[in-house]
Amino acid sequence: MGEQEPVDLSSGQTVYDADGTELGTVRGFDEHDFYVAFAEGMDTMSAEHVTPGGAGEAELLWRCWECGEMGDIDAVPDGCPACGAARESIYHWIED
Repeated sequence: MGEQEPVDLSSGQTVYDADGTELGTVRGFDEHDFYVAFAEGMDTMSAEHVTPGGAGEAELLWRCWECGEMGDIDAVPDGCPACGAARESIYHWIED
């Protein structure tokens, strides 16, 4: 397999698979991956699908990439209220 050039991704950017099919938009990052909000019409997984063992209830929050601050997803701020990071540093987070 040949080497691939690094791709510069940012929050809100549309991403495509190798065939050019739209997957969705970048909604966040962590130290390992980036996360995509699925394109309209694609099946997504609910919090019930990703909660391990059903031991607790998962809650969808926003989280700051810079400092880890979290808050209610219904009130996503324009930037992080704790550290002042830009809105691009805010991403979806599932907390259980």
